[in-house]
Amino acid sequence: MKIQKFSVIGISVRTTNENGKSAEDIPALWNKFITEEIQYKIPGKISEELFCIYTDYEKDHTQPYTTILGCKVESLDFIPENMIGKTIESAEYEELIAKGNLSEGVVYNKWLEIWNSDLDRSFTADFEVYGEKTQDPKNAEVAIYIAIQ
Repeated sequence: MKIQKFSVIGISVRTTNENGKSAEDIPALWNKFITEEIQYKIPGKISEELFCIYTDYEKDHTQPYTTILGCKVESLDFIPENMIGKTIESAEYEELIAKGNLSEGVVYNKWLEIWNSDLDRSFTADFEVYGEKTQDPKNAEVAIYIAIQ
């Protein structure tokens, strides 16, 4: 499916899947996002959906990359201090859905499938969307979009 270009503003961390580092860094990023109420400090939001973006891959999912947690915005004209803005270019994506209890690692388990799949990934920007279907964390649906060649 074709996803049109969009921009997000949020907070970020540079991490890697090696030695379980991302399993510490990414939950810490979520914790900061929630406890500091970052969602309410993002200017020009066009929806309340949360986007968790994986981008700036050094090579592939075995190498360092940047995780950005934020919201879709009208523009990147004003990026608050300590936040980051990123435009995701139009591209072809494969949509996968992680369903179940968020606290039981359904999203991470879906990523394990993705890493072991034969998807022809471009490693430009992949992202998860947390919308209305994640209001009930015990019975959630998270859409994961993987950039493909």
